[in-house]
Amino acid sequence: MDYKNAGVDIEAGYKSVELMKEHIKKTMRPEVLTNIGGFSGAFSLKKIKEMEEPVLLSGTDGCGTKVKLAMIMDKHDTIGIDAVAMCVNDIACAGGEPLFFLDYIACGKNYPEKIATIVSGVAEGCVQSDAALIGGETAEHPGLMPEDDYDVAGFAVGVVERKDLITGADIKPGDVIIGMASSGVHSNGFSLVRKVFDMTKESLDTYYDELGKTLGETLLAPTKIYVKALRSVKESGVRIKGCSHITGGGFYENIPRMLPEGVTAVVKKDSYEVPAIFKLMAKVGNIEEQMMYNTYNMGIGMMIVVDQADVDKTLSALEAAGEEAYVIGDIKAGEKGVELC
Repeated sequence: MDYKNAGVDIEAGYKSVELMKEHIKKTMRPEVLTNIGGFSGAFSLKKIKEMEEPVLLSGTDGCGTKVKLAMIMDKHDTIGIDAVAMCVNDIACAGGEPLFFLDYIACGKNYPEKIATIVSGVAEGCVQSDAALIGGETAEHPGLMPEDDYDVAGFAVGVVERKDLITGADIKPGDVIIGMASSGVHSNGFSLVRKVFDMTKESLDTYYDELGKTLGETLLAPTKIYVKALRSVKESGVRIKGCSHITGGGFYENIPRMLPEGVTAVVKKDSYEVPAIFKLMAKVGNIEEQMMYNTYNMGIGMMIVVDQADVDKTLSALEAAGEEAYVIGDIKAGEKGVELC
């Protein structure tokens, strides 16, 4: 009896690392001091020492049951982007810049080419967010997971000057809410998605005119990363007062998280076009509108609150960063919460 007979292939693990190195190289930053394959990742803090009052930020998350779609479709090159996005967007939401990322992949059996493909998506997410992929872990779990199954999650660290932290503390009535378009469902609510649609290859390969692509392509579209968009607003001289990453819990749970006591966020539902996938989901699943807005991003992946005087400058900065953005509401005095009208 040996480890391979027990279900863990050490040689496959070595091959996975070799195959993923080419993708990881694309994410390197000057601060990275170690190579992939060591026991830990080292990241120099020399530049951070030059900051006035640096604050470290961290985020950890996964892709939820969206990985099930990747398995059914046998398409594994974008799910890693989702893992990175869910972590770095939260860091950017606080005003920070991601520094580095670590991934964790659990699998029933280590297929080196598949693992390397997953990591290629992680690396792409890191490139999009300027974060270095400095390490990770691939854990083979025979007997605990089916051989073809896997899960991917991650952890990110970022930094921000304390004076630049986005806390929402000084949001006031009259401020304006600007929403940035999502790329689709992102990485939340897939347990409900899988109840609405048949999770078969045939169903996911079905083309819908209103979507302009297959159902699977639409649902698997990777979560948009907003790091560079928020940086563009900051560099334009605009002070972002509040920021909300619209993840699980949709509008109703996430918008209040950026608000201080004594104000209400008023969002106008007709201020932008809700993407077709959400309309299709509500129709096929007979899902009430409130439930949709309490589960999904409904086409807005990130919201920021700015002063009325900064609206035009903010929209210009987002456009320059390649983002589609809309004025979707404002702030009024009232009980902390959100009103959709």
